Amino acid sequence: MKRLVSENIETLRPYTPGKPIEETERELGITNIIKLASNENSLGPSKKALKAIKNALKNLHLYPDANCYYLKEKLAEFHNIHPDQLILGNGSNDIIDLSVRTFCSPGDEVITSEMSFIMFYISAQAQNCVQKIVKMKNYTFDLDAIKAEITDRTKMIYIANPNNPTGTYNTKKEIDRFIKSIPEDIVLGIDEAYYEYVTARDYPFDMIGYIKERPNTIVMRTFSKIYGLAGVRIGYGITDAKLANYMNRVRQPFNISTLAQVAAMAALDDKAHVRKSRKMNREGMEYLTKELTTLGFTVIPSQANFLLIDLHKDATELYEKVLRLGVIVRPMKGFNMPTGIRVTVGTMEENKRFIDALKQSL
Repeated sequence: MKRLVSENIETLRPYTPGKPIEETERELGITNIIKLASNENSLGPSKKALKAIKNALKNLHLYPDANCYYLKEKLAEFHNIHPDQLILGNGSNDIIDLSVRTFCSPGDEVITSEMSFIMFYISAQAQNCVQKIVKMKNYTFDLDAIKAEITDRTKMIYIANPNNPTGTYNTKKEIDRFIKSIPEDIVLGIDEAYYEYVTARDYPFDMIGYIKERPNTIVMRTFSKIYGLAGVRIGYGITDAKLANYMNRVRQPFNISTLAQVAAMAALDDKAHVRKSRKMNREGMEYLTKELTTLGFTVIPSQANFLLIDLHKDATELYEKVLRLGVIVRPMKGFNMPTGIRVTVGTMEENKRFIDALKQSL
């Protein structure tokens, strides 16, 4: 009898999302739950985006623009690039998956780090690639260690900057040195899902500029985080026009809905919403860091909209207790950190409720 699936699919662990509010309400029979598990923007989407979605509802019987013409034009102007350099996806995770399926064949090597975005691993394994998972250095991508793993079979390298779930980042100096030292024929994917939250002055804010010098580079962004559009699913990659053309051949038609396209365009125009989100994040992060440190926990400094917390003991019991008090956070056992939890920075009211639930659980 023929085997139904190959071994790489048989052993593939599916992505486990943050626990939904509705599921928790059903399981525990409680209400008034807050979710601080998936790094969403607690302020919600821009009012301009909501208005754009409402205006587009009358056209839901029509297929969306498969090429996302107007959104590409707007993004190209926003980033000072050509529209042909853009690849649109159903979230930035779609861009990751598209890049592996486009550029990698079974047996090609994909290098990334441990404790990073799980779609790096899932997409590579689904394509039957050889994964090289490099240990972190102080919760941060060890670029020298990644470079040491490169062979003639290496096809792609993925770096999340800032990284999820650690919130750490690699500096401009580190990225500069790394890019100049690796072969040009390796496709380098830089996941910048949390780019808009970064405040560190030595962060490489100009990664898009590297594409001219190194065409085999893909910079990935998303509307799911600071723009608050996680529910409509839209992300994008910026790369050389040649790479974007290849990826568009693999991309499914109509992968970006009409609602996602109009919402993204409107969100780009709402700079006040972005500023308000940044301010809320900075203030919340300061509050949470102070409170958690006072409680004796170790907080990993973050440039994203979440904090990785080492409780210095198995986190399972504390996670369950906090959950029963109506606060959903993310346990880190699946990332080989059984003593850790990750918590999204929410509104100040949500942050205080999390701290109160934590204190009660202790």
